[in-house]
Amino acid sequence: MTSTQMTFLAEPSARGAGLNQVIGLSIAALVITLIMLWVGHAHRTHRIQWLTRLAEKLGEKFHRPSWVALPVLVFTTSIICALFGFIWDVSWHIGNGRDPGPLANPAHYFIIIGLFGIFLGGMTAIVLPFDKPGPAAVRITKNWHAPVGGILMAACGLYAMTGFPLDDIWHRIFGQDVTLWGPTHLMMIGGACFSLFAVLMLEREGEADDAEEVHHGIFITILRYLSFGGMFIGLSVYQIEYDFGVEQFRLVLQPMMIAFAAALAAAAARMTMGRGAAIIAALFAIALRGGVALLVGPVLGAPINWFPLYLGPALVVELVALTPLFKRPLLFGAVSGLAVGTVGLWLESLWISTVYHYPWPASIWFEALAMAVPVSVLAGICGAMFGMVLTGQRLPGRRIGIAVVVATVLVVGGAVANGLHILVPQQNRATITLTELPSAPGQRMVSADVQIRPADMVSAHPDWVTILSWQGRMDNQRGLVIDRLDRVGPGHYRSTQPVPVWGSWKTLLRVQDGYTMTGVPIYEPADDAIPAAEVPALSAIDRPFVQEVTILQRERDQNAPAWLFTAGSILVLIFSLMVIAALTWGAGRLNNSLSEPEPVDEKQPFPKAA
Repeated sequence: MTSTQMTFLAEPSARGAGLNQVIGLSIAALVITLIMLWVGHAHRTHRIQWLTRLAEKLGEKFHRPSWVALPVLVFTTSIICALFGFIWDVSWHIGNGRDPGPLANPAHYFIIIGLFGIFLGGMTAIVLPFDKPGPAAVRITKNWHAPVGGILMAACGLYAMTGFPLDDIWHRIFGQDVTLWGPTHLMMIGGACFSLFAVLMLEREGEADDAEEVHHGIFITILRYLSFGGMFIGLSVYQIEYDFGVEQFRLVLQPMMIAFAAALAAAAARMTMGRGAAIIAALFAIALRGGVALLVGPVLGAPINWFPLYLGPALVVELVALTPLFKRPLLFGAVSGLAVGTVGLWLESLWISTVYHYPWPASIWFEALAMAVPVSVLAGICGAMFGMVLTGQRLPGRRIGIAVVVATVLVVGGAVANGLHILVPQQNRATITLTELPSAPGQRMVSADVQIRPADMVSAHPDWVTILSWQGRMDNQRGLVIDRLDRVGPGHYRSTQPVPVWGSWKTLLRVQDGYTMTGVPIYEPADDAIPAAEVPALSAIDRPFVQEVTILQRERDQNAPAWLFTAGSILVLIFSLMVIAALTWGAGRLNNSLSEPEPVDEKQPFPKAA
């Protein structure tokens, strides 16, 4: 047995968590649930008064009803906690690989506490009011009504927390999928993202509860900007693998996801907060995301990540808002989305080209625009409609609103399906010659000369031809090395920096060109937990191209039934659609209850603003 094999015999489990951790988490969840139920029941039966006093004190300070002030404060601190844990968790996996268990990763504590805090904030809003909290409130019992925003916030938090136990079940069946886009992972981040819409609805209910004494102090203003900045961030979490440079899907998906987030968040912010709001919200997002990135990267020693600025898209939305189109909200949203999906994306690409590992080559722009423009147009309309809800403007007919949301979901789904479509030329091969470089004791650094066969497998300007090394440890490196290879000739490339091929590093050649997305393993350590033998880094390598997921997600069980994986993914998709439907219902209920009625011609798709 080699020393490398001996080193990795004790690798953490590639399946679910240990039974002791499952039992511990279950007991903790049960105890916390019982405490919450007791506090809620004691408050509703007037056996305790401290919760009322605390909420009312905050309500006086922030000039909002008690059932808004305390839940919003709990939510805000919780969502920031979850964001920090999420960014740290992704960095942790990129730099260190899989977890020994959920309790062995310190980032998980911040995520669990943050997601629970979102649920707790929603439940607090539900439990607190003794009187009916506004005209949009939902009746629970004969004398108990709850605000719509609180119900939706609790639902989003519960949806996100459900992802944790389901994630462990998923790993036990399919192995660990070290990717952000695992179905149960999307439940957790999706629930947190959707909750940002709920908190804005809750704040809107509090504003409308006593319209004669509405006071927009500094706290409320900052909260709203922070919420819209959070919306930029929340809608961006699906693209975070691109931010680190370890994207496992085609590059053309990134512009579409940026356009969607930018159009929806910027249009909603501008509609709600007025002139300059889209840019200010983007600046809040930059400050918050930048602070977390600095803390996770340089301070905690994890791989550094970049993120979209959204200033270009926000600027074009502000310019569109200066025209008479702003008086017709849906038309304003559509044109803003069009501007974001074209000029806004071009402005954002300047930043992407400057700092990201994978800038957008000219070759992807036609397909990128074909995906991004319809998505951003519909997202802009959704953002404008949400802004109308938050400002009390009457939405168009119910059929129009539902049709726009459904169309958005379908178009986004079609764009994602296209982005996930890849071709793997498994009949092609790569010849890789490794040259030893000076290395520290116990390390092995090499340079690589790569010849792709046949040479015309890639064009003269592919999306990328790189060598990726991750999940390793080395001085002055944070578990991630990405080398964009120099093109010597047709199909012939050379490395530009030393490449690690030792220890726990996993190193592969990556090629993406149009629909072609494939890789060749260069070095992978032995791992008995999967189990998997070592893929040695020979001085002369001749290996076939394979599907990248078999290398990047080495722990995933490729022999698991495909139908079961598909069924599980569809089930998660159904749950996600149910949450979107609930948010749509909540927004419609708020609008029907809190806006001035006016006759609307449903044949007119772009009514004037109230």
